[in-house]
Amino acid sequence: MSEWDGIEYTAVTELRGPLAVVTGVKGVGWDEFVTITLGSGEQRHGLVLEVNRELAVVQVLEDTAGMDPARVRMAFAGQPLRIPVGPGWLGRVCNGRGEPLDGGPPVFASATAAVGGNPINPVRREPPAEPVLTGVGAVDALTTLVRGQKLPVFSVAGLPHLELATQIAAQATAAGEAFSVVFAGMGLTHADASFVRDALEERSAAGELVLLLNTADDPVIERILTPRIALTVAENLAFDGGRHVLVVMTDMTSYAEALREVSAARGEIPARRAYPGYLYSDLASLYERCGRLMGRPGSVTVLPVLTMPAGDITHPVPDLTGYITEGQIVLSRQTHALGVYPPIDALSSLSRLMRKGAGPGRTRPDHLDVAAQLLAAVARARQVRELADLVGQAALSPTDRRYLDFDEAFLRRFVDQRRDEPRPLDDTLERAWQVLLTLPRSQLSMLPAALLDAHGAEGA
Repeated sequence: MSEWDGIEYTAVTELRGPLAVVTGVKGVGWDEFVTITLGSGEQRHGLVLEVNRELAVVQVLEDTAGMDPARVRMAFAGQPLRIPVGPGWLGRVCNGRGEPLDGGPPVFASATAAVGGNPINPVRREPPAEPVLTGVGAVDALTTLVRGQKLPVFSVAGLPHLELATQIAAQATAAGEAFSVVFAGMGLTHADASFVRDALEERSAAGELVLLLNTADDPVIERILTPRIALTVAENLAFDGGRHVLVVMTDMTSYAEALREVSAARGEIPARRAYPGYLYSDLASLYERCGRLMGRPGSVTVLPVLTMPAGDITHPVPDLTGYITEGQIVLSRQTHALGVYPPIDALSSLSRLMRKGAGPGRTRPDHLDVAAQLLAAVARARQVRELADLVGQAALSPTDRRYLDFDEAFLRRFVDQRRDEPRPLDDTLERAWQVLLTLPRSQLSMLPAALLDAHGAEGA
């Protein structure tokens, strides 16, 4: 008998991929949580995906493999899936459904929350402000992450996006305030999952990390649940616990492909590239759960990582993500081929809220000016590099040749850093000044004269 309403349904008429169809149901609603009991006594769990009169389609979280429709009983909870929330998640390693992988007991808490989250009244939102410093110089200086922002990382297969994501998760801070990280890995290989656990072990041991790992051989439905559980945990830590929480989600392309697989199993009419037509609203339902609330001290900042198939930035997942989020960090094959880590393409990357979290009173008074001058110089250096490929370096002017020197210094002395190196912002900005001063003073027109004098810029 069900622990909820005393009614169990046995009329399971069809198993289709991760879906089970049950008839004769009454009073069942969309997104309801379901307990499924097999003939062997094994219990599985599911969510109601669709209801049509007395027919319900249930997505089985542990998949339908080994289920006999004639010997299955389903009990409906009368409410959406809820999980315990609170600081008990900190320091834990769990699978994509929130079940322990670290040998510890299940996570217990006095409060629970629905994994679907609750819509935030826009009037109650505070604008993102103050920086989240990642310890990655190129990110902190040029695309500053702001508390309450959603800033994706766009990559392609073969680039070290997972290494960058774990480095940020291991190093990020909020200037001495209470800070936590929730890391949601989706569709990871077992080797990648082990790498993430090892890389984040220190932060986990310090009780500052929640780690959710969904591997490639886990049920596809779990992949859809993983980011929702991560965000539910983060919202409680932030808005009830007063912490600043960074949620790192990788890889959102794996998540979208899981969504596409379930959509195909449901027989839905596909949209662009066979993704469901609601991909935009589904992604938005995740990304928009970040932010700050009036009267609440914490914040939720989201860093989604996604791979662009064939490097196509117009692919539906990066394309729609770009519409919802506030900028992007783009990784470059060309920079990676030069042996530079992280291989960030500075000119393609942007943080639209950078001015809300950087500059006087937040990072350093010269931060925004230095970042603007660096990007302007990188753009000019790229033009000079293309010109040199056409006419040869011998035909360049002395100033143009200085730009080639600047380009090399920018990559080697400013962008490049060790994968285990937390670089302080002051160190990053001093490196930026050293790189900029390889150019003559006449080319540094975006920097105030007082700053140039203070740093000993050449008069030429």
